[in-house]
Amino acid sequence: MSENLFEEKPTSGDSGEEIKKDFRGLLGNGQKFLFELLEIRSNTDPAATKESIIADIPFKGHTSWILICSIFIASVGLNANSTAVVIGAMLISPLMGPILGMGLSLAINDIDMLRRSLKNFTVMVVLSVLTAFLFFYLFPLRDESSELLARTAPDIRDVLIAFFGGLALVIARAKKGTIASVIFGVAIATALMPPLCTVGFGLAIGKPLYALGAMYLFTINTIFIGLATFLVIKYLRFPMVRYANSKRRRFIARLASLVGLAVMIPAGITFYAVLQESLFRKQAQEFLADTIEIYEFKNNGRYENDLTDIHFDEKLGSYIEVAVLGTEEVPENIINTWRNKKSTFSRLADVELRVLQGGRDDSEQKFNYVNELYESKKAELLTKDERIRVLEEEVAALGKYAANSIPFDEIMAEARVNYESIATLGFSNRIQTDFSKLDTVSTFEVRLKNGLNSSQRAAEVKKVQRWLQVRLKDSTVQVMEVN
Repeated sequence: MSENLFEEKPTSGDSGEEIKKDFRGLLGNGQKFLFELLEIRSNTDPAATKESIIADIPFKGHTSWILICSIFIASVGLNANSTAVVIGAMLISPLMGPILGMGLSLAINDIDMLRRSLKNFTVMVVLSVLTAFLFFYLFPLRDESSELLARTAPDIRDVLIAFFGGLALVIARAKKGTIASVIFGVAIATALMPPLCTVGFGLAIGKPLYALGAMYLFTINTIFIGLATFLVIKYLRFPMVRYANSKRRRFIARLASLVGLAVMIPAGITFYAVLQESLFRKQAQEFLADTIEIYEFKNNGRYENDLTDIHFDEKLGSYIEVAVLGTEEVPENIINTWRNKKSTFSRLADVELRVLQGGRDDSEQKFNYVNELYESKKAELLTKDERIRVLEEEVAALGKYAANSIPFDEIMAEARVNYESIATLGFSNRIQTDFSKLDTVSTFEVRLKNGLNSSQRAAEVKKVQRWLQVRLKDSTVQVMEVN
């Protein structure tokens, strides 16, 4: 009993040391777990990886015919607006081989491999663009499909897709037992072939801006896939190419470094430019969400989001243009408040805010008038035929009123000056119903001059419709093409 009374108990200092020891052990186990989870060097086969990448660099024989077939498949898929066909062309395209070869050669200081990769890559690109140009130039159907237009304006997401796709591709190629599904997935995600086909399309239809935008996207994909290859090979510490002549080795090392730097500089510039536009558009959307999108109209005014134009141009000046339709106009003091709010956004301080004010839009009043007339006379109408007759008479009178409210002479004069493709222009009011209510829709009929293809005619009609909707402050205006 006395032994227990005098037994030494652990002090608080001893407890603190044990806690620190346990914490260090937990931290060490966590670091070990993360290392084992993310470590890739031990399962890498440098020799097999290098051999497989070198085997994909040459461009002759079977590879050239595979490339030509993939170009035609991608061109047909883009022309037909078929995503499935475009994906198939991506999977069989051999363009990825020389790009990986360039990244590998820069990483291991192999100038001969770099020379071969650049040569084959250049031949592939020229052949792809030439074949796509001939296809779209000779093929009778050359509509501007959404699949084509999607390749003309790359943004920050395309940069990220190319870089992380390149990382996944090289890591998969370096693993012992290559992961084929990753290679196929990267081929689809980075999409090297469709931009080159779009370059040929833009040149074939005489729109160089389409070609420049698509080539810009292809350049982004090429640079960032090559950069990702370079970084992964460096991290995996692939053996460098050795030269017996030390001076030659140093010269090759400097040259490879300069080429690598030359590749990364435009990549950084491209990334910065695309990032600036992306951040600008993000702030512009936030500004609209904080101002005009939450503005409460007292009457029947409304903000038309489809007509909003967010234009980014660092050289000529950026602007934000919004359209307000309806009878109610936004007071000037409110617009000045919006401009002050705009100045609080760092990227919008010097951006011009344009507010297109609406005018009187009486389409709702027209419907209310017909509905009230029907309700007032419903008690006097004994038969269904009598009701239809009265409604037809009143709708006809309402049509005359609507025709008189359209400044057709002014519209005709402005259309003659602004749209040289219009041969004739007509106007009428169309009565439509969903069997629960009647509505009057202002309809313009245009006949276009000869010489335009179907896509151009559709684009011209849509352009005229958007102009009339803004000009007449009526989003229900419709434009139809007549033969």
